[in-house]
Amino acid sequence: MNQSPEQKARNHIDKLLTKAGWVVVDKNQIDWSISLGVAVREYPTAVGPADYVLFADRQPVGVIEAKREKEGHRLTVHANQAEYYAASRLKWIADNSPLPFVYESTGIVTRFTDQRDPKPKSRPVFAFVKPETLAEWLKQDESLRARLQNFPELPTHGLRDCQIKAICNLEQSFKESRPRALIQMATGSGKTYTAITFIYRLLKFSGAKRILFLTDTRNLGEQAEQEFMDFTPGDDNRTFTELYAVQRLNSRYVAPDNQVCISTIQCMYSILRGEELDARAEEVNPHEYENSGDAKTVEYNAAVPPEFFDFNVIDECHHSRWNGWA
Repeated sequence: MNQSPEQKARNHIDKLLTKAGWVVVDKNQIDWSISLGVAVREYPTAVGPADYVLFADRQPVGVIEAKREKEGHRLTVHANQAEYYAASRLKWIADNSPLPFVYESTGIVTRFTDQRDPKPKSRPVFAFVKPETLAEWLKQDESLRARLQNFPELPTHGLRDCQIKAICNLEQSFKESRPRALIQMATGSGKTYTAITFIYRLLKFSGAKRILFLTDTRNLGEQAEQEFMDFTPGDDNRTFTELYAVQRLNSRYVAPDNQVCISTIQCMYSILRGEELDARAEEVNPHEYENSGDAKTVEYNAAVPPEFFDFNVIDECHHSRWNGWA
């Protein structure tokens, strides 16, 4: 039996939701006891049925506007429609507050907006966020991007001018809701020290929960781990590792209560793939890997979903190996 493009899209969306821990049900089959996260198809609102309404711990948290695959390049056009449903009154729900988390998806391409952000903007995402994560975010007074607006003045004692400039410019880019930033500094100017300084500030002042520090060789990871252990911030007498838990990954286990995870990209790849790490891969010559022609792809891993890390810091990103792994 041939399926319509709309039904094919919803089948893909159902699979993505299931992978992320949601149970997908029709509106006449709602049972809050089946899961912490329930995605209800065709949930009735004051302006008509929403394609999906997401409930985390029995509380409505978001909507999904489903579109045909060929609409993937136009999903931003449909953001207003999704937001319209998110702001509409839900049947059988007393609370009339707008829902903060909004998705548009074809099942192949998915975009996400956190309406609590200072300047809400739809952005592409790899997967749907797990229900327990949305429930946790909802309990916070502000979104992470909102908290990035309020960094205190940087203590400059012991910092070089280039380090001060790099950190201040980075924090300004966060205030402008820029999702990516590049810090380029000369050899010997203290790039890792600079990175640890702004990581410390992200953890302390933005409420970041977990940060990934990614390197391309084991040796660089070991050096970074030592610098984290030696680092003492300018506003505290304790070392970084006395204040925050740091783990250098060398197996598939990622401790959920660590604030900083140091990993080679090869190790993280094996974790996401659910494979054992071949330690030799962490020391492959970058030029050899650049020319290997191997395509590195990963699928969704519920143990380490995309939202597991609030920030990713890539060390020495100019190295040629990133061309093959990124």
